Amino acid sequence: MQIALNQKSPDDTRDAVALAAASAVGTGVVVEVSERIEDVEAVWRRLTAGTIESPGQSYDFIAAWVRDRKVPNSQQRYVVGLVDNVPVALLPLHRKRVYGLPIFTWFPGAHAGCYAPVADYERLIALGPDGRRALWSAMTGALSGGDVVYLRSIPTEVGGHQGLFDELGTTLAVETLYRSHYASWEDCDRLQRNKSRRKHDRQQGDRLSAMGDVSFAEIRTGGDTEAAIATMFMQRSARFKAMGIRDTFVLDGLIGFYQDLARAGSGADVRLHVLRLNGAIVAVRYNIVHGDRMFCLISSMSDDPAIQNGSPGKQCLLRVMQTVFDEGITVFDMGSGYTDEKRHWCNEQLPLRQHYVGLTPQGQLIVAAHQAFQRTRARIKANPQLKSAIRATRQLIDRLTRRGAAAAAPAPSED
Repeated sequence: MQIALNQKSPDDTRDAVALAAASAVGTGVVVEVSERIEDVEAVWRRLTAGTIESPGQSYDFIAAWVRDRKVPNSQQRYVVGLVDNVPVALLPLHRKRVYGLPIFTWFPGAHAGCYAPVADYERLIALGPDGRRALWSAMTGALSGGDVVYLRSIPTEVGGHQGLFDELGTTLAVETLYRSHYASWEDCDRLQRNKSRRKHDRQQGDRLSAMGDVSFAEIRTGGDTEAAIATMFMQRSARFKAMGIRDTFVLDGLIGFYQDLARAGSGADVRLHVLRLNGAIVAVRYNIVHGDRMFCLISSMSDDPAIQNGSPGKQCLLRVMQTVFDEGITVFDMGSGYTDEKRHWCNEQLPLRQHYVGLTPQGQLIVAAHQAFQRTRARIKANPQLKSAIRATRQLIDRLTRRGAAAAAPAPSED
C-alpha cells in the first residue's frame, strides 16, 4: 500500500490542519481520507442525488451535526473509495472515545433510524462480492488512530438491492426498520385499514373533537417552527420521565440542534406535523424529507390524561398518512423499534445489522465483547421482567449520582 499526502495551499490555514491521504490498493482502487466535511461535499451530493436510506446519509444533516456538536477536525474522518478514478462509496466517520476506547463510528449515534455508507449502488453491484470486499478493506485500512470501525443499524437491503454491504466487516442482526410505502392515501387506506380499524380511528377522532376545535398543519423549514419544537421536547421530556427513560435531548443538549435544523438556510427539508386542540399544540411529528422519502425522527403528544383519552398522537399520524402520499411522498420511514403505530401503518420491514471492523488486535477483542453485549441486550429487551429490573437499577443509579453531585456542590456564598 502506498500513501501519498495531497499538498494544500499554505495560505489556507484550515487546510493546514487537514488530512487528505490517498492510498493506491490493487488495480484501479484509490482511497482518499479527509478531516474536513467541506472537502467531500461535491462527491457526497453527487452520490446522494437520488434517494437516501436515512438522514444519516444527508450531507446537510451531518454538516449541521458537526457544527452544532463542535466536532474538531481531528475527530472527523471522511473516507472516499474510488474505482477507476470514479467515487463509489463514502464513509463519514466520527473518531471518538467510548469508555476510553478509540473507535470510528457514525456521527449522530441513535438519532436516525438507520445508516449506510453513502454509495453508488449500481457501481457497487458491478464490483461483485470480491470487488466490494477489496473496496471496504482498502477504505477501512486507510484509517489510523482507532481500534474499531463500528457501523450501527445498516439495512440488509438498500435501493432495492440485497446484501450490498455483506462484505463490510462482520455483522450482527439487531433491530428492524419500519416503513410505509404507498402510491397514494387511497392505496394505504385500502391495504392497511380494515372496517374495524376505520371505526376505531373514527371513535378516537370523535372523542378528541368533543373536547374542542381540532386543527392540523404542516410547518416547513424556515416557517414558525420554534414554538412547536419547544412544545414537542417538553412533551417528550414528560414522556421520558413517566417511563423512566434517560432524556437524551435535554441531557446531551440536543434541542438547539433540532431547532437550528428547522431554520432557513440549514439545507435540510424539515417538515413538522402539528395537531392543535383549541389552538394549543397536543401532538407533533418532526420529519426530514429527501426526494420522495420522509423520515420521522421525533414524535410527541400531550401528557394531559384527559387529552390523551382522545389519542392525539394517533390522530396526528392519521392526518399525516391522509396527506403526505398525495403530496409526492412514496416512502414514509418511521425508524426502528416496534410500536403500535408501526404495526398499524407500516407495510415494509427491513432487518438492520451492526457492522464491525477490528483495526488492531485489541480492536478484534473489542468487537467480540461488544457483539456478546449486544446479544445479551437483545435477550434482556425481549424479557419484560429483566427489562423492568434493569430500568429500575438504572433509575436508582441516576438518582444516587444526582444526589452525590448535589452534595459535592459548593454551598452558595452568603456575601
